[in-house]
Amino acid sequence: MYFTDLNSLKADLEKNYRHFPLVEKASDLIHGEGHETAEIMLIGEAPGFHESVQRRPFVGRSGQLLRKVLAENGLLEEQLYISNIIKVRPPDNRDPLPQEILAFKPYLDAEIQLIKPKLIITLGRFSMAKFLSKVKVSAVHGRLHKIKWQEQLLYILPMYHPAAALRATKLKQAFIHDFAKIKKVLDFIETASDEQKFTSVVKEALL
Repeated sequence: MYFTDLNSLKADLEKNYRHFPLVEKASDLIHGEGHETAEIMLIGEAPGFHESVQRRPFVGRSGQLLRKVLAENGLLEEQLYISNIIKVRPPDNRDPLPQEILAFKPYLDAEIQLIKPKLIITLGRFSMAKFLSKVKVSAVHGRLHKIKWQEQLLYILPMYHPAAALRATKLKQAFIHDFAKIKKVLDFIETASDEQKFTSVVKEALL
């Protein structure tokens, strides 16, 4: 699926809203938010109640924590694009179903291809599973991965979802600690030149 820019992608989603599970009207859709030239793309799982009211991603309690931690680490709005695996709130904030994820997949893929971020931060297990399967967030959070995805090389940094961080002090500490690495990770991506350097530098400096 090809789009010339994010506006055309969003317009297509709204035009075809009847084709998507859970969507009863175009205003049910909560689009990604941020700059098309963003260095960092953050991907969550699904909008919640507050997101469905404000029609913006990550504006509830977990979103406020996420945006607070980003700001505290000096990450500016023009560096960021925030989206979700699915673009509509599931009933009672339940987990997204496989068929719902599949329905929105072409649009999330198109967002990635348009933005071409230097770094993708996955928030929680559903967005992580898009790129890294058969692993647990608890085992790989805060560890940089380099993968081949649709003929592109991507840098993926898995993180806990901020909602999980709000539920447990230990996870919140890990969440904050992982976000403190982002500038170092970006600096590394700028200078990484080969697989050997990638392996050694990440192991030593970023874990």
